[in-house]
Parts: sequence; structure tokens; C-alpha cells
Amino acid sequence: MIRLIKLGMWIIVLWFLVSWALYHHRLNPIDEDSAKKIPVTIESGASVRSIGTLLEEKEVIRSGSAFTKYVSKHDLDTSLRAGTFVLSPSQSVEDIAQLLSAGQTDEDKITIPEGFTVSQIDALLAERGFGEAGDLIHCAFTCDFSSFSFLPKQNASSEKSGFGSKLEGYLFPDTYFVSRSDYVPKFFLERMLGTYRTNVVNGLSKDLTSSNRTLAEITIMASLIEEETRMDDERPVVSGILWKRFDAKTGLGVDATIRYLHQNQSDPLTASDLDADSPYNTRKYRGLPPGPIANAGLKSFKAALHPETSEYWYYLHDASGQIHYAVTNDEHNENKATYLR
Repeated sequence: MIRLIKLGMWIIVLWFLVSWALYHHRLNPIDEDSAKKIPVTIESGASVRSIGTLLEEKEVIRSGSAFTKYVSKHDLDTSLRAGTFVLSPSQSVEDIAQLLSAGQTDEDKITIPEGFTVSQIDALLAERGFGEAGDLIHCAFTCDFSSFSFLPKQNASSEKSGFGSKLEGYLFPDTYFVSRSDYVPKFFLERMLGTYRTNVVNGLSKDLTSSNRTLAEITIMASLIEEETRMDDERPVVSGILWKRFDAKTGLGVDATIRYLHQNQSDPLTASDLDADSPYNTRKYRGLPPGPIANAGLKSFKAALHPETSEYWYYLHDASGQIHYAVTNDEHNENKATYLR
């Protein structure tokens, strides 16, 4: 009988030790080395248990029940705040509970729009308080990005000109969560390059292989399509027109490349602009410009890879943004007279 009692006591002690060890294991980060940033929205009035379940479903903690127990044990039940938080599997339950209790995060959500240039990304980040204006441009020209083998070997222009960085076109537009306390231009650019590699180099690898075009050609063409179109259904058609001109060696005649040369986003192009002696002037020089003129989104890359065959050789947009196609130059001139008054 005494032996049975002792055995029972040992089983209870062992169970307690195992439970204690398991509980503390579940409080640890899922992956201390993870760089994932996961937005989690806590609704107003959510219970601690539902918050724990949500965090487990989002895969930022190991166990929702361990989170609930920790919060209760440390009297944080009523201090968890509602809102959107950027969390990571590299954080412990203690870190996350304190963050939710404080109701603030060190990270901001930065959305880089499709079609932005390096200069525009630089201005956006500076405006949001990340570094000084020019920091990102300087790094784009001078930082070491040799680990990204898909990049061109040389810049297409100089830093003084503000355009032509070898990173132009290879920075994937997306929403990024950026920490103010550890923001470094090089690291942010590397994140954008990594997203490009994931979505384009790897994600479209089969399309790239079958296209018979180089990655550089596709990236440049995607940037032209991004700047030359307004609606998604235009992209494949315009892609077909521009590739047709390229293959026929007739000259692309894309005004967006001249705007990029002069860093002119909206003002009317002057006669002097159009007469510029530069390979970015696709009215004067045949073929593609030396590099991309913007950072294109995935739809423009897909259009560059899958152009739509049509009879058209020309296109223009009227004041309302409606596109008008033409087969001959005479038809194109008629569209100009009709829609560009």
C-alpha cells in the first residue's frame, strides 16, 4: 500500500514537471531566427482565449492555451488592447503579451505602389520618417548587392542624375512592415529584391524559360507596360504592340522613357525633352532603353511574358484615360486629332 502511495506521488510529481516544462516550452518563440512579419488584428472586446486562438492560427505562438494561462497568471487579462499589430514567430509569448498590453508597435506599414521608381520610393520613405531624402538612392548606387545574381552588373546612369540605378525595376512593389528603430536602407532594399526574386525569378521561372526573352528584357518591358497602361485589360495588348515594334526594329516611341530620363512624372513634354540625345529617348533610339523605368507589378510582368497578338501598331489615352488603338499611322493621327485636343 505504501509503495502504491509513493508511486502515485512520483507520478504526480512527474506529471507536474512535464506539464511545467511543456508550458514553458510553449511560451518560447516558434522560430527565433524567423524574419516573418505577420499583421494580426485584435478586435475590440475580444476575449483572452479568442486572442490566444487567433495568435496560434496566425502561427506567431505555439499554443493559444499557454498564452491564455500566461496572461491570466500575470494579471494582463484586462490590459490587452485592440488594433492591428505586426508580430513575428521570433517573439516569445511574453514579448507578444507585453506588446498587446502596451497597445503600440515599433513598425509601420509601408505600401510601395506599382510603377514607383527608386527616387519615388526614397521620397516616400523619407516622408514617412525613415531616413533622410537621398539615403535610399545613394545606397541603390553604392551598396553591395552582389548576392542578387539577377541584377545587372552596372548602373545605367549615375547617382547625380537620380535615375538609372541597377536596382530600378527589380524592387518589387508590395506592402512592407518596417521598424523605425532598426531601419537601414540596404536591408529594406534587400527585402524588396528578395520579394522580386520570389515573385518573378522563381514564381515565373517557367514563363521566363519559354519566353525566349532575357530576364532583363522582360523586366524592362514590364516597366514600360506599367507606365504606359491604365487598366489591366490594356496590358497584354500594349505588350503585344511594343514587342512587335521591338522585333521589327521600328523604334518603341514610348514617351514614358523620356519622362523617366527627365524625372518628369506629369508635366507636358517639351520639344527639348523629345529631342534629348539619350538611349532612354525611344523616339530617337531603337530597341529597349538601357534599363527599366519603374518597378512594375506582377500583372505587368505577366503581360510582358504573354503579349496579346493584334493588328494594332499604335495606341494613345485620351483625357479621361480611355485607350484608343490604331493599325496605321494615319489612323493614329486621326485619334490624336480627335482625342488629344
